[in-house]
Amino acid sequence: MTSSKRTSHIGALLLGLSVFTACSDEGGITRPVIEPGASVLQGTIAQNRTLSADTVYTLRGFVRVANGATLTIQPGTRIEGDFNTLGSSLFILRGAKIIANGTRENPIVFTSSQPVGQRQPGDWGGLIMIGNGITNRGAPTFIEGTGTSVDNPRVDYSGGTDNNDNSGILRYVRIEFAGYATAPNEELNSLTMAAVGRGTTIEYVQVLAGLDDSFEWFGGAVDGRYLISYEAADDHFDASEGYVGRNQYLIAFQSIRPEPRQEAGSAATDPQGIENDGCWADNCNAANRGDSEPFTVPVFANFTLIGPPAGTWDTPAGNVGMMLRRGVGGYYVNGIVARYRKTDNTGAAISLRDSWTVNRINEGRLEVKNILLAENAVAFQLQTGTTVQTSLDLAANAIEQHGGTAASLFVNLPGNPTRAEDFDWAPAPNSPARAGGMNSFSGALAAAAGSFVTPTAFRGAVNPAGPRWWEGWTSYARN
Repeated sequence: MTSSKRTSHIGALLLGLSVFTACSDEGGITRPVIEPGASVLQGTIAQNRTLSADTVYTLRGFVRVANGATLTIQPGTRIEGDFNTLGSSLFILRGAKIIANGTRENPIVFTSSQPVGQRQPGDWGGLIMIGNGITNRGAPTFIEGTGTSVDNPRVDYSGGTDNNDNSGILRYVRIEFAGYATAPNEELNSLTMAAVGRGTTIEYVQVLAGLDDSFEWFGGAVDGRYLISYEAADDHFDASEGYVGRNQYLIAFQSIRPEPRQEAGSAATDPQGIENDGCWADNCNAANRGDSEPFTVPVFANFTLIGPPAGTWDTPAGNVGMMLRRGVGGYYVNGIVARYRKTDNTGAAISLRDSWTVNRINEGRLEVKNILLAENAVAFQLQTGTTVQTSLDLAANAIEQHGGTAASLFVNLPGNPTRAEDFDWAPAPNSPARAGGMNSFSGALAAAAGSFVTPTAFRGAVNPAGPRWWEGWTSYARN
């Protein structure tokens, strides 16, 4: 697996090992199409490898970074998932590391090999990280979407014991048009974090137009901050199986029903902003699956969740900002949940689904506080009676229902965005998001948040005083 530069100079072609047979036009720039050669990543990376920004790499098939190896990716590097090899993905296996340390000026981009204007969710598989963290399921527990072929064997992520494990760094990274469903409930997400430990760094990461979930955590304790999901084909953020990590400053935005690549799967029938579960599998640690320990008790702070306009993507079980179910706990504070409403006036900002989840409330392991709601059908969608309503009383938990629109909360929430520059996530001058936050933590929340999560006086993902952290490195496109 050597490398070659992508260049249009004839002299360089004579020196290289790759063969250029055609040209493609992307954004007005003519680039040669690379046939199989030195810039193709495939098979197993068993030794340390560095990818450089002067080469565009093609990710072909199910590529695995093996135990003990480190894949280093320089700022500004572009990796394209091979459209012609369905489900092409990059696996960072247990004991391996990825060091993808981009910058605002030179983010690292994982994207489709299709030209601009022809890209779709599901063009390639995604990025999968497997660590040594703890889950609440028994052995074996396989990564969804694996085991489909000889070159895509089952990958087990059960049995870990180290929630401080380190799988590397993702900083200033974009993941675009990924996701792949090999079968129902067997999907590769844009970014899968399975039993990934807290020694890993995840910050300034964007997922754009992914099939299935944008960010999904299965157990482990990895923390994250400055995470963005635009136009997901399922959930924007999904955590389960004993995940106890902390995440602060998150943005989810939906304005369309995505149209995935036909062979890769279909858009979900239950898309949510946040969908967090305890455990719901045959090998959960408890016979009553929702009571499996360790419980899923994450911290989500300063999130902004914007659902699709009514009628855009009405689904039977979706259109919920925060779906908390199956015994999940967690601390959800200083957030904004807006525009979760269907044309029949159903949908909800927050849904609490079952008695196991009520148990977490009664144990002090589930709190939802200082949340700003706008343009939702209802504040709560409840299936367990008045116990939950009492536990999550609006006034007692500083959950505010704003009478204005979602767009009124921000400097600019575009109705029909075409580029990243259309978004201005700063609170509008008179927005209630500028205040109302929980500016000090205590008790169980303080213990869970530790030093990673900062209390804020504002609500949502952006401080009105700055920084404008989403600018300069993100992208927006529908194809």
